[in-house]
Amino acid sequence: MTLRIAVVGAGPSGLYAADALSTSGTDVDVLDRLPVPFGLVRYGVAPDHHSIRSVRDTLQKVLEKPGVRLLGGVEVGRDVSVDELLAAYDAVVLTYGASRDRRLDVPGEDLPGSVAATDFVAWYCGHPDADRASIEAALAAARSVVVVGVGNVAVDVTRVLTAPADRLEVTDMPQHVLEALRSTTINDVHVLGRRGPAQATWTTKELKELAELDGVDIVVDDPHDLDLEPVSAALVESDRVVARNVEVIRSWAEHVLDGTHRHIHLHFHSRPAELRGTGRVSSVVVERTTVDADGVARGTGQTYEVGAQLVIRSVGYRGVALDGVPFDARRNVVPNIAGRVVDADGTPVAGLYVAGWIKRGPTGIIGTNKKDAAATVASLLEDLGDDEGAGGDGVVALLAERGVDVVTLEGWASIDAAERALGATRGRERTTIHERGSLITAAHG
Repeated sequence: MTLRIAVVGAGPSGLYAADALSTSGTDVDVLDRLPVPFGLVRYGVAPDHHSIRSVRDTLQKVLEKPGVRLLGGVEVGRDVSVDELLAAYDAVVLTYGASRDRRLDVPGEDLPGSVAATDFVAWYCGHPDADRASIEAALAAARSVVVVGVGNVAVDVTRVLTAPADRLEVTDMPQHVLEALRSTTINDVHVLGRRGPAQATWTTKELKELAELDGVDIVVDDPHDLDLEPVSAALVESDRVVARNVEVIRSWAEHVLDGTHRHIHLHFHSRPAELRGTGRVSSVVVERTTVDADGVARGTGQTYEVGAQLVIRSVGYRGVALDGVPFDARRNVVPNIAGRVVDADGTPVAGLYVAGWIKRGPTGIIGTNKKDAAATVASLLEDLGDDEGAGGDGVVALLAERGVDVVTLEGWASIDAAERALGATRGRERTTIHERGSLITAAHG
């Protein structure tokens, strides 16, 4: 019998795992709670980053391989349990990622107008679960925005908020997103980093894109933020990427704001201490910080206030627990050894494996997941050795009995065609269909 493996998650990690498994001669069912594949490549990569999003073409080829099946619209923990998967397959690989935001843990964080970057990105990418009402209401009310964080997601959010309409109109953003962004009155975006520019985690390419936006000026609000303490100076000396980033930011320090343009303000050594407002966010109290000898940001007690009607929190992703699976609540990952899921005492859970962000945390780039998935698959194949497959057809029959509306590869092809047709009505290659019901309807032609 051929081995049959279940992979939970149809994002890059899951599809890279499916590719490695299929190449080894196993059959693979790829389950995802959404009716469409590709995970963060579809719903996390900024739509104006066409070259990165083109990795979908590579992932699509994995789904088309013999022996690989897509079972979309299947939520593990609701439609089928992990125990049922373990009973129906020779092994199960969890690759469901890290989809929740990390908290700031400051007063006022939950005021209307305070939005997690994970939710804002999901909205502009057309995720079916995006909270349109709250995000669009916050956008409509905003003239000034605070973005907390200095990673690539924070740069993406800042760019989307300030980009001219013609840059975004050629993307696959849903039409309602384009219209909401086009009609904003946002004039200022303040980006907060709790440490100095040398500790920012954005890439130079992403950073430079901000300066390429027509009608946008960038300024470092306090030029003294570019004075490097010993830890930062050592980073600049030892890391070429850090040195390039600091050089780019220094080139903006002399900018004079033009009142006719939108403005991006960079604040370093600054962290939010409180979000204030009556009924909704109206300002952010920012505490100045200093970096100690260990590179840790310490509050100085000195504060200033920034007016803002929208705050976007971009301080990282975290994984969540899945019923029936061990979970490390401190690190927000599934505990594992070389991809083998282990329980509290370090004993491997038979047949259960993990790859991607839920294995190691939200680190690396898309390509990192390929090597990571291959390492997990190597552990799985080593454990199964010469075992013969148990036979059977996975959980397809069980899902049918339960009335789960499964989206297969053919269904995804219909969705893909519908999105391309929708895009063609506005001269675009594709327009993302954002409503779950509409996706299901399109899957059935």
